[in-house]
Amino acid sequence: MPPKTTQDISDDDLVPLADETARQAQRVVAAYATDAEECRTLLAMLGIGPKEA
Repeated sequence: MPPKTTQDISDDDLVPLADETARQAQRVVAAYATDAEECRTLLAMLGIGPKEA
């Protein structure tokens, strides 16, 4: 079986999520996280954490 290939994506190719999509994703992550720290970590990894004040 040949190895899976990766595709390089530049920052110019990335599109920000709509606010509503990000909020929905945050809810899903929060529902499945085992605690607040895990939730914060996962949100940060996904780039959908709370906005800095």
